[in-house]
Amino acid sequence: MRFDGRKENELRNVEIIPDFTETSGGSVLINWGKTRVLCTALLENKTMPFLEGTGKGWLTAEYAMLPSSTSGRKKRETTRPDGRSTEIKRLIGRSLRQALDFDALGEKTIWIDCDVLSADGGTRTASITGAYVALALGVKKWLKEGLIEKSPLVHSIAAVSVGINDNVPILDLCYREDSGADVDMNVVMNEQGEFIELQGTGEGRAFGPDELSTLIDLAKKGIAELMLIQNKAIEK
Repeated sequence: MRFDGRKENELRNVEIIPDFTETSGGSVLINWGKTRVLCTALLENKTMPFLEGTGKGWLTAEYAMLPSSTSGRKKRETTRPDGRSTEIKRLIGRSLRQALDFDALGEKTIWIDCDVLSADGGTRTASITGAYVALALGVKKWLKEGLIEKSPLVHSIAAVSVGINDNVPILDLCYREDSGADVDMNVVMNEQGEFIELQGTGEGRAFGPDELSTLIDLAKKGIAELMLIQNKAIEK
């Protein structure tokens, strides 16, 4: 048993609250353990300059941690995001672009915003998992309002962390586990079991092929459970 009572292959409690804010798109609050992220998806009626005239749209993402999201005040990113936030927003964008057919979207841009209200590990995986639901809710709304002609969604996307602590592979690391992990990995997948991104690091030691296989199996289990939670939130 882990310090919080979970089994090695057990997620923290995950709750996705749809339509958390009144917007012209989709919004959710995702509560993942003690991590809380507000995710929104908004539609802009023009594409990026490099895609003008192609008939294709785009998705771009922003990510930020609010000053009170950590135990000590985090400086507000008012002018330029720090390196970590830049890396995470690019990950969110890469991941969610895999959910879309940009020809079907047309020359429009979807903006994803992920704002961390409380951080206890897994903010990037919570952002991706919650933002997909916000995106799906936004698409439903835009179709109903005639802002898009057909759904551009082609895949479901979710993400989860796995790692090795004290030589034990575990699923869904909280901050306490993540900060002391020997191996730390973030996995992004679609509903077909295909990998979109693997970010794995031997923080304390190297890890072997058998351990990697175990971590991937844990991630697959976690993502399958997350997608059930996502679907329930989308269908509400």
